[in-house]
Amino acid sequence: MEIKGNIMDVLRERGFIKQTVREEELYKLLGSESVPFYIGFDPTADSLHVGHFMQLMVMSYMQKAGHKPIVLIGGGTGKIGDPSGRTDMRQMMTDETIKHNCDRFKEQMSKFFSFEGENAAIMVNNADWLDGLNYIKFIRDIGAHFSVNQMLTAECFKSRMEKGLSFLEFNYMLMQAYDFLYLFEHYGCKLECGGDDQWSNILAGADLIRRKKSSDAYAMTFTLLTTSEGKKMGKTQKGAVWLDPNKTSPYEFYQYWRNTADADVEKCMKLLTYMPIDEIAELCKYQDERMNVAKSRLAFELTKIVHGEEQAQLAQKQALAAFGGGGEDMPSRSISKDCVNILDIMVAVGACKSKSEARNLIAGGGVKIDEEKVNDINFVLTDAQKTNGFVLHKGKKMHVKVTVE
Repeated sequence: MEIKGNIMDVLRERGFIKQTVREEELYKLLGSESVPFYIGFDPTADSLHVGHFMQLMVMSYMQKAGHKPIVLIGGGTGKIGDPSGRTDMRQMMTDETIKHNCDRFKEQMSKFFSFEGENAAIMVNNADWLDGLNYIKFIRDIGAHFSVNQMLTAECFKSRMEKGLSFLEFNYMLMQAYDFLYLFEHYGCKLECGGDDQWSNILAGADLIRRKKSSDAYAMTFTLLTTSEGKKMGKTQKGAVWLDPNKTSPYEFYQYWRNTADADVEKCMKLLTYMPIDEIAELCKYQDERMNVAKSRLAFELTKIVHGEEQAQLAQKQALAAFGGGGEDMPSRSISKDCVNILDIMVAVGACKSKSEARNLIAGGGVKIDEEKVNDINFVLTDAQKTNGFVLHKGKKMHVKVTVE
C-alpha cells in the first residue's frame, strides 16, 4: 500500500488528528520532503496493547507516505514515570526488564511498519542519553527554559496535585522535551507525535528546540481511542487486550472487535485498518442488523494485522462455529475428570475468575451447557458429557468446547 498526496490529508480524513503546532508550515513540510518523526512508548510491560494501536497505525501510515519513524523507548523516563493520566506513581524497572520489553515491542511493531529498507524505522532508548546526564548542567541548560508556573497549568500535573506530585515526576516534562531536542540534534527529527494526553509534554519539546536551536519543530497529537460513550477502548473483564497471543489469544482478540458497539464500528475501521474510506462508508451505512457484517470485517482486518491472515481466518471460523452452533472450529479447553461441578468448570476454562463470579452469572441466567440453561450452582456433568465433551456458553459472547481428560 502506497500513500499518495499529503499524509496530513489522509490522517485528517480518517479522524486521527486532534491538535497540531503551526499546521500550515507542517502541512507544507510533510508534502515536500521525507520527515523523521518520533513517538514515545513506555516499556512498562512485555507486550503492546490496544491502547498503543493508534500510534502504531499512525507510524505505519506515515512510513507508507515516505516519512521515517523513530520509535523512542522510554528506558530512562520509564524509571521516573509519566504522570499523564495517572493518579499514582509507577514502579521503577530494571535495565534487564526494559531491554526484554524493548525486544518484544520491536517484534510486534514489525507487523505495522518496517525496520528495513527505504525510510526504515529505528528504535532508540532514551536511557542512552538520560542515564549519563550531569544534573547541574542539565538544570542550567534545559531547566532554565521552563516556567514552574506554566508547568503547573499542564493537565498532566493538575490531575496529580491533590494526591501529591513527586519532584521525580515533575522532571518528566523536562526529560521528554530533552528527548525531542536530542533526536533533533542527532537524527534530524522535526516532528513529535502522540496521544492527545501528551500535548503538554510534546509542546514543551517543540518549544525547547525553538529556544535552544532557533529552528522549527512541530507537534501533532491524535484523538484517543474511546467509545462513543467516552470510555477508553481496549479493556475487558480480564484486563487489557494485548497484542501478544499468549496474553490475548487471536480468537479473544477477534471477539473483542466483533463485539464493538454499532456506533463505534466506522470510527474503528477508519483509525485501525487500511480499508478505503469509500468501502467503510458502504459497510457502515445501515444502522441495523447488517452492521454485523461490518463488525466481522473489522474483527478480521484487525486480527490479520496483528496475528496474520491465517490466524484471522481461524478466529473467524471459530466465531462462526460458536455462533452458528457448529463445533469443529470452536475454541476448546480440557478439564480434569475430577472437575465436574459447574462452578469449578467455569473457573477451570477461564470463563470466570472466581466461583463467586460464576455463581452470579448462573443466578443471572447467563450460563448454558450445550443447549440447556444452568440454573443450579450444584449442577454436575452427566456421564455422557464426561465421555463426549460439551459446549459451555457464557452469555452471547463466549462459547467453548470442553473435553474431560
